[in-house]
Amino acid sequence: MQTDPLSTKFAALADPTRRAILARLALGETSVTELAKPFDMTMPAISKHLKVLEGAGLITRSRDAQMRPCKIAPSAFKDVDGWLEDYRKLWEERFDRLDAYLQKLQAKQRKKRRTTKRKGA
Repeated sequence: MQTDPLSTKFAALADPTRRAILARLALGETSVTELAKPFDMTMPAISKHLKVLEGAGLITRSRDAQMRPCKIAPSAFKDVDGWLEDYRKLWEERFDRLDAYLQKLQAKQRKKRRTTKRKGA
């Protein structure tokens, strides 16, 4: 069964180790050895994470003599961002409506308190 590219990217992003690797690569290209340093795992395990990220198109790897530098592929995040943007707009609109409703309720409560104070004075 073939998975769509967006699902593949989200699956790759679901793992905290892979997100940490991406965070490091956001600072610039680096070697696999450097990427592996902060993690308590074997090089084959790091390589598996890198293969998942590469398969999702989120990173690219090249060969420079003995070094295998990795770098982030920023353009690969455009469809993820586009998908998220639709939901960001939806939730912002909902929060704006909720905010307006709460302000309306608070205004009614303030008016009611002022009316109650005048009657009691």
